[in-house]
Amino acid sequence: MRVRAPAVAGSFYPADPAELRAVVARCLAEAAVPPPAEPAPKALVVPHAGYVYSGPVAATAYQRAARLAGRVSRVVLLGPAHRAFLRGLAAPRADAFATPLGVVPIERKALDALIDLPQVSVSDGPHAGEHSLEVQLPFLKVVLGEVRLLPLVVGDASDEEVEEVIERLWGGPETLVLVSTDLSHYHDYATARRMDAESRRAIEALEPGGLGRESACGAVPLRGLLRAARRFGLVARTLDLRNSGDTAGGRDRVVGYGAWSFAAPA
Repeated sequence: MRVRAPAVAGSFYPADPAELRAVVARCLAEAAVPPPAEPAPKALVVPHAGYVYSGPVAATAYQRAARLAGRVSRVVLLGPAHRAFLRGLAAPRADAFATPLGVVPIERKALDALIDLPQVSVSDGPHAGEHSLEVQLPFLKVVLGEVRLLPLVVGDASDEEVEEVIERLWGGPETLVLVSTDLSHYHDYATARRMDAESRRAIEALEPGGLGRESACGAVPLRGLLRAARRFGLVARTLDLRNSGDTAGGRDRVVGYGAWSFAAPA
């Protein structure tokens, strides 16, 4: 079995399993528990920085995912390529992703069924050092337990190309879609808050055109999700919107983080 080893364990999050579980549990405990009447999500948007920075924001989304434990058996996970130039979307050749909390198996058959799409390639290269997908796995292991993963790194692709892939993998209640993205990068605190508020409005309105390259590092997969959410009649709900100046670090150069859920209307 081909297994991708963790690339950022010990830097973005603890490499020690006990310490990692404690950090994830603390983030979840500090996040607001969703009200019982809130619709269960079909898709979530989560940030992907080091846990000290974005973990509290990500936890607000994973509190929603926790309600799906026992129902969701597979997770479609899309995040931007930070370390490799990539045309389209890349699925890994690996059969599983390793984490300090155990191995997450990949749903190979479903990924292999995407190869007829010209925008999809199969390569371990874009996945090797990529953190945007990896940092989600410990949270998934804790809140959902044993699930199968469909990981895709997204590079230079059109909104329509990403939407097509998401719709192909959409599935039913057994499938959760996750898009991993941070928001504005390295602006002062006030500028970041203004930019991220604009992104929030675009996401809540399901308007892909409101998100540019400066809005989010994962703008491409996020825009694809917004198109799919509109097609399937979902409603976007903002769960949290902060930046590194709120969670850890100074306010001269901050990175924005947001969490959203997408669900059927109440």
